[in-house]
Amino acid sequence: MSNGSRTRAQVSTGEWNAAVANGRAGDASPRFWMPFHFVQTAVFSADLILVIALSVVTGVGYHWIFLNRVPNIGPYLAIGAIAFTNFSAVLAARGDYRVSHLINFHRQARDVTLVWSGVLLLLLGLAFSLKVTEGYSRGATIAFFALGLASLVAWRGVLAQILTKALASGSFAERKIIVIGEQSRLTSSRTLPELRKYGYRPVSIFEIGESEAIATAMPQTLRTKLDATIEAARGDVVETILLLMSWENSRCIEAILDVLSVLPVPVHLLPDENVAYYLSRRMFVGTTWAAELKRAPLSKVDQALKRSVDVLGAGVGLLLLSPLMLLTAILIKLDSRGPILFTQRRNGFNGRSFRILKFRTMTVLEDGPIIQQATRNDPRVTRLGRLLRQSNIDELPQLFNVLRGEMSLSGPRPHASAHNDEYAQRIADYAFRHHVKPGITGWAQINGCRGETQTVDLMAKRVDFDLWYINNWSVWLDIKILIRTLIIGLRDPMGLRDPMAY
Repeated sequence: MSNGSRTRAQVSTGEWNAAVANGRAGDASPRFWMPFHFVQTAVFSADLILVIALSVVTGVGYHWIFLNRVPNIGPYLAIGAIAFTNFSAVLAARGDYRVSHLINFHRQARDVTLVWSGVLLLLLGLAFSLKVTEGYSRGATIAFFALGLASLVAWRGVLAQILTKALASGSFAERKIIVIGEQSRLTSSRTLPELRKYGYRPVSIFEIGESEAIATAMPQTLRTKLDATIEAARGDVVETILLLMSWENSRCIEAILDVLSVLPVPVHLLPDENVAYYLSRRMFVGTTWAAELKRAPLSKVDQALKRSVDVLGAGVGLLLLSPLMLLTAILIKLDSRGPILFTQRRNGFNGRSFRILKFRTMTVLEDGPIIQQATRNDPRVTRLGRLLRQSNIDELPQLFNVLRGEMSLSGPRPHASAHNDEYAQRIADYAFRHHVKPGITGWAQINGCRGETQTVDLMAKRVDFDLWYINNWSVWLDIKILIRTLIIGLRDPMGLRDPMAY
């Protein structure tokens, strides 16, 4: 690798400090006008101005255009302030003003839409119950809702692009820091390049050797470096001192803190790379700080959102598909002897048993401790049944399972209880599939995992997709799965191009 292509993570500490001393450590790219830690305050203030301005503009504008008069702007200033207070409070509680979330436009669009709609519906309900709606125009209210939602989503889109570019170019306003770290971690860690994105600029970096870090008493060499650290902090406006050390060396860390206590500068210990993964989610249990090692099932808010989508989607689906389902029921009775519907015990949320509904496609109604899985060209499948299975029409009665709360529109597919017990013993993470309700379709299915699973490896692959879905669930992911399912169905309504269909 040529010298010109070496990154700052690869240069030695001596080279870095020399570059700092010569004024060459900073990027030539233009600086962002705002320090990183002011972004949340700036976005909060911008939301305040935008919401109140929209309230006044829509209220005054509607009366001026349609009623040919200019009303008193006082009530509309108050409406804007009340709407913003509730809107921003919910967003702040969800962490949506953090920069890491502000750059995620999909999350922002989802949360802004849901919170804005919920807040305005709540305020309208409150105003109606207090009988104070007579003085406000319905047209102005609708305009405020629609224009406010569009403007806030558009503003979040622009903001996400600005912040993403600022982070990529490391162009936030400079914040000077000093880094003290173990030699092995300074040369291999990605922390320093990452910090530069957020405007942190090391004015000095001090290496600690391995022998210095594990020594029982502070070596003179380490004391000399700490004295140099104090001198550097007093010679420049340094905002913080960062320690990049193994957390196992607690004695050395405490000794460093004792020496640096003479400085009125905060000292932060960066996460040890051995535990950084476990600190990705943080929470409090009572007053005790804890790391969330495994994501819990969906929160109450998430469950409510998912249930709303399920009820709405299942209701609309039954309404639109009822003629097809009626025709299917008639054809099943004409094609072979037996009931129209097939029910089988499956395991759902938290492993609870329920009866899944399907159009009957086979000559048998197996539901016991031993069940033979359907295979390609299975002689037990009826003539009509093969068509129903290939087109997935046999799954439509599960819309009733969704309305009954036993299933969701999207989620891990439920398996027969006999197969469920078998796979739970043979696949380590299989039981985690029951952290959410099973679905009519799912992330695994739109990624090609459907039909017969002849080997444990095929089932393990399906489980991997299911676990990814559980850990990354969002309303938008559910909608994406449903849309992809429809697209796949329209492109290949008979499942002829799907090697797993049968």
